[in-house]
Amino acid sequence: MKRLSRKKSLVLITLFILAILVDIYYETNVFKVSKVHFKSNKITNDSSIKLVQISDLHAKVFGDNNQKLIQTIKNQQPDIVVITGDIIDRKTNSLQDVFHLIEEIIAFQQQVYFVSGNHEWGNNLRNELLLGLEQRGVQILNNNSVEIMIKEINLNLVGIDDVSTNHEDMKKAFTNVKNLEYTVLLSHSPAVTDKYRDIDADLILSGHTHGGQVRFPLIGPIIAPDEGVFPKKTKGVYQLKENQSLYIDSGLGTSLVPVRFLNQSQLSVIEITN
Repeated sequence: MKRLSRKKSLVLITLFILAILVDIYYETNVFKVSKVHFKSNKITNDSSIKLVQISDLHAKVFGDNNQKLIQTIKNQQPDIVVITGDIIDRKTNSLQDVFHLIEEIIAFQQQVYFVSGNHEWGNNLRNELLLGLEQRGVQILNNNSVEIMIKEINLNLVGIDDVSTNHEDMKKAFTNVKNLEYTVLLSHSPAVTDKYRDIDADLILSGHTHGGQVRFPLIGPIIAPDEGVFPKKTKGVYQLKENQSLYIDSGLGTSLVPVRFLNQSQLSVIEITN
């Protein structure tokens, strides 16, 4: 009976480990779509703006030539696509997959904007990447802003270079911003909200944290970049002021260890309405 009980225990433990491994594989390699909704009186009645946010891809490829990711973005019919940094990894040595992804997105949506992350700054191919993105029609928001008209709505889109590596210039980025219009700040690291207390933006879109990448039941994330151990801000919506929100996308890829647990890969669809 004891031998049988031991065998049964061993089987249960093996099944438990297999279940965890299957979950890790699924959450790391199959992405979901996270939909978020914000409201503002700066948006006229019956109007809306839809953004797709891509963050922390780290040069990962989903499906054959990223077709799963490309088709999912296309199906959302976004007004704008924003890339909030770390589209490549620090160790990435080929830009072919990233450039293919961008070419496919630009083919159906020309409004694509990019801000740098810490991994771009740590990669020797950074200049080649930025030039290649620009040549393919992506607008690089390196401490500057653009005013966009979407469905008769004026939108300020501001982008800063990576805060975690001290490449941002907030004063320069907001030089031409009109405060009366809805303003979105793209900042790879959400630490921008700790470093700068008075940001003239209605919505701040960030990534960088990977949602903690690995999370545990009841405990949550153990560690996140810039946030340290048991981080408080890792993913989702954070209300900073009455009319100001921070949204942290937990990203598509991984770094250091190619594992996600209880924290599925994702891209975000953000809708802003009256």
